[in-house]
Amino acid sequence: GLQEYVEAVSFQYFIKTRSLISVEEINKQLIFTAEDRDETTNTTSNSHGQQPHTWSLKVTPVDYLLGVADLTGELMRLCITSVGNGDIDTPFELSQFLRQIYDGFTFIGNTGPYEVSKKLYTLKQSLAKVENACYTLKVRGSEIPKHMLADVFSTKTELIDQEEGLS
Repeated sequence: GLQEYVEAVSFQYFIKTRSLISVEEINKQLIFTAEDRDETTNTTSNSHGQQPHTWSLKVTPVDYLLGVADLTGELMRLCITSVGNGDIDTPFELSQFLRQIYDGFTFIGNTGPYEVSKKLYTLKQSLAKVENACYTLKVRGSEIPKHMLADVFSTKTELIDQEEGLS
């Protein structure tokens, strides 16, 4: 659940800022404060005596990394959707951002938890699809009408998946 939360929060943060949210910022958002409510039925109790209670939830570095790895799939879908909407700048921006994330994950490599190295494969696929979209836009973008670009990418994505035995 925490990984899904990290994925959602980091996607929203990326949409707003075009950058990656830190684990510290996520953990700051997971601190909750509430006033202690007297459970007795004493109506003359003093409301000034209430003490605030704080609860917090911590996202571990591993959950953060795995959530960021899942984020890359959402960014890949954003790339393809952007092309379908005629936005040809976003794929290039996403390509650079995904490359930075991928480079960061390769530093961890096989030294990190097993789940990280497992998700690295999916991250690499997402990056390849975005880079393929950028390549197609750069090389063939002027030949293909904008309203047909999404069809070209969905066909290429299906071919990539079949070559890798995913569909």
